[in-house]
Amino acid sequence: MKTSWLLVSFLILTITVKGQTTVPQWEKFEQSFTSSQAYDNPLYDLKDFHAVFTAPSGRTIKINGFWDGGTTFKVRFAPDEVGEWQYQTTCSDTANTGLHAQQDSFTCEANDTNLTLYQRGTLTQPKGTYHLAYHDGTPFLWIGCTAWNGGLKSTEEEWDTYLQHRVDHNYNVIQLVTTQWRGGDQNSQGQTAYEYSDQLRVNPEFYQHMDGKIDRVNEYGLIAAPVLLWALPAVTGRYLSPGYSLPLEEAVMLARYQVARYGGNQVVWMLGGDGRYAREYEQRWLEIGRRVFADDPPGLVAQHPHGRLWIGDNHAAEDWLDIVGYQSSHSDGQGTVDWINKGEVATRWPHLPARPVINLEPNYEEIRPTIDAEDVRNASYWSLFATPMSGITYGANAIWPWIREGESILNHGTPEKLSTWRESIDFPGSLQIGYLAEFLNQYEWWNLRPANELLAEQPGDEQYNHFISVVQSIDKNTVMAYIPHSSTIKLYNPSHSDYEATWFNPSDNSSTSAQLTSSTGTIEATSPSETDYILVLQQND
Repeated sequence: MKTSWLLVSFLILTITVKGQTTVPQWEKFEQSFTSSQAYDNPLYDLKDFHAVFTAPSGRTIKINGFWDGGTTFKVRFAPDEVGEWQYQTTCSDTANTGLHAQQDSFTCEANDTNLTLYQRGTLTQPKGTYHLAYHDGTPFLWIGCTAWNGGLKSTEEEWDTYLQHRVDHNYNVIQLVTTQWRGGDQNSQGQTAYEYSDQLRVNPEFYQHMDGKIDRVNEYGLIAAPVLLWALPAVTGRYLSPGYSLPLEEAVMLARYQVARYGGNQVVWMLGGDGRYAREYEQRWLEIGRRVFADDPPGLVAQHPHGRLWIGDNHAAEDWLDIVGYQSSHSDGQGTVDWINKGEVATRWPHLPARPVINLEPNYEEIRPTIDAEDVRNASYWSLFATPMSGITYGANAIWPWIREGESILNHGTPEKLSTWRESIDFPGSLQIGYLAEFLNQYEWWNLRPANELLAEQPGDEQYNHFISVVQSIDKNTVMAYIPHSSTIKLYNPSHSDYEATWFNPSDNSSTSAQLTSSTGTIEATSPSETDYILVLQQND
C-alpha cells in the first residue's frame, strides 16, 4: 500500500462528534483557548499555563501549553490509551477566564492506519537496555537522515518527495533544526523563530510554518528529531545559533516553548546541536537540560555534540537524557577512525548506565571529494559495532543545507563540489544505509554486543582503516564481523561450534555463502573481493 494513500487518514487530526472530540491513539490532540487578557510578552508575563489530562485508567499527565499569537493559546497531546480522557487547565493568571480552569473531555479511539509508528506506538527507552523500542516493546533501529534545513527551506513538493524517498529506503527518523541557526538564518517565508534584545520574543508565524513540516514527517510514519538549540560555540555564524547566543534563562525558555508546541507529535528531542557539552560549557548545558525537561514532557531526549566529543560520562547521572549521541566528524583519517573503534565510545559504554549510544553525524557523503560511499559505510558499521547496536544517522553535504541548483551553504565555506539535495538522496551511500537497515532487521540486532576479543588477529593494529569489528549475540549463537577491506579473518572458536556462514555485501545488498576453514580452536574465512563485507555466523542446532 502506498504511503501517499495512507496520508488521507491524517488530513483531519480531530473529528468532532456530538460535541466531543475523537482522536486516534498516538496522534495529536489539539485544543485552542482564547485568552481573556492580552499580554505584551506571554513568555514572561505568564509563568504557567498547562493542562492535566486524566487517562481512562485514572493516570494523570501534565502537558504545558504555548502561545500561538494574539490571544490564542494551545495545548497539544498524543493520547496513549483508548477511551475517554478528561482535562483541566491551570493558568498562573487565575483571573484569566479564557485560560484558567477550563475543562472538557475527548475520546481516543484505536488507530486504524497501517503505519508501523501508529500501530506500535510512541518510542520508549526500555530501562536497562541499549536500544529504543515502540510502546508495544518492539525494538526500534534508529535509521536517521540529516535534513537540518529541510523544515526551513523546503517547498511542500520537495518535502513530500524527500520524505517518501526516505520511507522507500528504510529510514525512520528525520533530524531537522527548528530555529534560525548558523546554517540557516531564516525560513522560506523570510521569518525567524525569535528575536532577542532585552527580552526573547518568539514568532508564532515561523512556528506555524514549521508545524506543517513536522506534521508531515509524522504523516509518513517517520519520527521527527528537532534540534531545539543549535549550539556550536565557534566559527562563522555562531551568533545565529540560540544555544550559543542566548542567555541561559532565554535558552531554557525557547526550548520549553518548542517542547510544548511539538509534544503532541511523535518526536525525539535533540536539546542541542553541535554543542560543547563538556569543559567550560558543561554546567550551562546540564542546567538547561534539567530545567527544560523538569516536567518530564512527552518524547525521548538526545544530545548532538560537536565532533569527537564524548558526553557519556559527564551525563551519566542525568535522568532527562535518554540517548547518548555523538558525532564522529567528517574524516577518514586515523584520528577519527581510532576515536570510533578504540576511543571512549568503544571503551566507556560498559561502565555507564544502559542507554542507546548513537552516532548522529558520521561522514557526510561528498563533504569533501575524498569522502564517498565507502567512507560512509565504514564510519556507520564501525559505529554500530563499537557499542550495543541502537542505530545510525546518514548525512550528505547537500541534503542537510537543502541545496538547489546554483545555491551555496551559509557560513560553511565553498566545497570543491556541491550537488543538489535531489541528486544526493540517490547517492550510493544514501541507498546503502537503507540496505544496512534491511540487513540488520533480519536479526535480533538489539542482542548483539561488541566482541572484538574473538579476533585472533586484528589487522587494524597494523593499518588503522583495516580495523575489523566483531559483535556477538548475548546467547552466543550469532557472530558478525565487519571487514572494511579484503582480508582473511581468524576468529577464536574454543567451543568448536558449528556455524552456517554468510557474506553480506553492504554495497549492493547481496548475500552469498561463506566457506569456513576450521582448525584447533579457530575458524577462518577470506572475504570475496576488495570491497567491505560483513561475515555472519549462525550456530547450527
